[in-house]
Amino acid sequence: MQPIRVLIVDDHALFAEALSARLTREPDLVILPIAADVRHALALTATERPQVLVLDMTLGAESGLDVLDRVRESHPDIRVVVLTAMNDLDAMVQALRRGAIGWLSKTEGADLVARVIRSAARQGGWVPPEVLGEVLRRLVQETPEPNGDAQALADLTPREREVLQCMVDGLGRAEIAERLGLSANTVRTHTQNLLAKLGMHSALEAITLAMRAGMRPS
Repeated sequence: MQPIRVLIVDDHALFAEALSARLTREPDLVILPIAADVRHALALTATERPQVLVLDMTLGAESGLDVLDRVRESHPDIRVVVLTAMNDLDAMVQALRRGAIGWLSKTEGADLVARVIRSAARQGGWVPPEVLGEVLRRLVQETPEPNGDAQALADLTPREREVLQCMVDGLGRAEIAERLGLSANTVRTHTQNLLAKLGMHSALEAITLAMRAGMRPS
């Protein structure tokens, strides 16, 4: 695989530099210059074209949501993972609804941050397991488009629907492969295809859409 280009957006210089130094040791990650504010974040996003943006929610007097909105508007292919000291479920749901595909606390170790970055680059995502159920409940409740969502699912092949059902059941790629008797690469292909058909950017978005359309854990 090609190295993953990562842009850290954080105004806490010591934390950002320490994280950058630690992630630089990962052979498959290319850590770009750190952005400390919205202006630099947008400039580096345009010139350096990161695949994954690791974003703090508070940038001095500015909000990380401003970066998120503008990056998603101009570069929708960039995957945004929030890494923040905030512990606010409402903010988490808001960020996910506006296009973030992961939310991590700054208390988490760098190993998990690296794993989430890799997952994000492969169209995966991350929400703390202890709040995942509540986050999905709020996302499902607050986006009422059941007819449109059901129509989107109608375009999936039977196998893609099986893979999506496994995702709703909370299974990872290896577990889906075992349940359906497929290889991990085949599951990845089906996952990429169903995300493209649904117009989703992450597994979490696809699961939310599926649950809005009436799909539930089996």
